[in-house]
Amino acid sequence: VPVGLESYAVEHLNKGKVYISKSSPQSVVNAYSSQFQADFSQFIKSRSQELVPGGRMVLSFLGRKSIDPTTEDGCYQWELLAEALMSLVKEGLIEEDKVASFNAPYYAPCAEELKVEILKEGSFIIDRLEAFEVDWDGGAVADTHNEQGKMMVGERVAKTIRAVVESMLESHFRLGQDTMDVLFIKLAEIVGNHLSKTRTKYINFVISLVRS
Repeated sequence: VPVGLESYAVEHLNKGKVYISKSSPQSVVNAYSSQFQADFSQFIKSRSQELVPGGRMVLSFLGRKSIDPTTEDGCYQWELLAEALMSLVKEGLIEEDKVASFNAPYYAPCAEELKVEILKEGSFIIDRLEAFEVDWDGGAVADTHNEQGKMMVGERVAKTIRAVVESMLESHFRLGQDTMDVLFIKLAEIVGNHLSKTRTKYINFVISLVRS
């Protein structure tokens, strides 16, 4: 989690959101960007100590196409999760302050940010960098315009998100199993409605680096 956005911070800067959003203050965007620069640079430096000159490292991770970190391909899954959490706030199942104090330990960089940090650190040469678009549901649901299709795609995507974030949510919100189930049922509905209107994609980077 970026410095200044930790759960114990005196002031919560990203209220109602859990990651970068179009409505987030610029200070939140800057905090995430700075944290990525520090973390990725340290990661590259650490890996360089493990490889001989000419050694190769291949990385694969989520990113975004646009230099704008608020675009849908970089952050929208977190936007929908925040919407589901806020629906539980309205029902009195969780406290609004708990949402305000939660920020995801995540960052989806663009290619330009990756190149800048790799070149700045200086241990690796970029051999190849490619971006691939991936359907949120892996392309498993062909028709999302009917109720059954919306339900199927929503449930499938909600399960993949749950597999990643459930332990983080349990630790922060102290939710019981029943409330956690309610949260992801709501998220499935929200995702299904979203994907019935537009097929937002994940952007997956595959990058090959050679130790200089």
